[in-house]
Amino acid sequence: MSDLLYSEIENDLRAGVRGLLDDKCAWPDVLAGTERDEPYDAALWRAVAAELGCAGLPVPEAQGGAGATWRETAVTMEELGRAVAPVPFLGSAVLATAALLAAGEEELLAGLAAGDRTAVLAVSFSTSPGVVLREAVHAEDGRLTGRVTSVADGLAADVLLVPAQDGLYAVDAADVTRTPVTSLDMTRRLCDVELSGAPARLVAPGDAAERHALTVGAAMLASEQLGLAEKCLEITVEYLKTRYQFGRPVGSYQGLKHRLADLWTSITQARAVARYAAACVAAGDTDTDIAVAVAQAHCSAVAVRAAEECVQMHGGIGFTWEHPAHLYLKRAKSLSIALGTADRHRATLAALVGLPPA
Repeated sequence: MSDLLYSEIENDLRAGVRGLLDDKCAWPDVLAGTERDEPYDAALWRAVAAELGCAGLPVPEAQGGAGATWRETAVTMEELGRAVAPVPFLGSAVLATAALLAAGEEELLAGLAAGDRTAVLAVSFSTSPGVVLREAVHAEDGRLTGRVTSVADGLAADVLLVPAQDGLYAVDAADVTRTPVTSLDMTRRLCDVELSGAPARLVAPGDAAERHALTVGAAMLASEQLGLAEKCLEITVEYLKTRYQFGRPVGSYQGLKHRLADLWTSITQARAVARYAAACVAAGDTDTDIAVAVAQAHCSAVAVRAAEECVQMHGGIGFTWEHPAHLYLKRAKSLSIALGTADRHRATLAALVGLPPA
């Protein structure tokens, strides 16, 4: 069993990332960004990816990275979830990076690790591990034709990693048409990608690279959901301590105390399963698929519940545009279908442990 406690290095990393986000990603700035046309906060992304070096955490030093592991990346995801940060970290530093590591593609990987370039895995955001629809894009004579819908962080990418029928291809984003689509989560925008004979380079034959990337992505997503849930609980408790009704703090009422205690218990459990999934991915453990399915099945629901409680326990102010609660609720609801719904992960888990189909 891996040690699931946070190491000193992980705690130092957390402090650095949180300090940066507190300085450059306060929620009023995030809210203001949702009303602009820019798909992400470019200055914040440079600070996180290049200046702090988080984009290259799982990349070996020999390939231009930090030589850390996916555990450190998971800590970063927790902090980005707490801040609902509008950066393409999941798309580039997790999904694309994991695919390139599995493919052994060093040249493009070095650019991503340094924060000089941004890439995304061009699959629909709802695609779960083990389910890659390769029929959407056709490859012929080094050119790709087809359409991929609802690609997360696609508008921020310099390079698209596109699964086709015979392998994973790298395509320059300038050679495709990207159409923004309405996204529930305005801090992580989606787009449809149209390829019409786009020049492409084969990065990895077969489907192993993107399957690995989706598994890693689902594990890291659980950590983002954990961070989001923790922040929702934190700001809710803080509010209930200071909001008075009938001459006493709202948080002193027993009914609310019980709801918060139940939520704290669920978040504690979410931390355990998210940490275990991250540890399994980092170590290449044989239990990885089971750990990831358990983490997503649990953390997805916990994040939604935490965000809903945050809105409800803030009362009238929690329903307003000027309060950050809706940012967390929209991110949580969006993540509940990202990289596979909780039901799909439970079905995967059932198959992995040998339960008969319903």
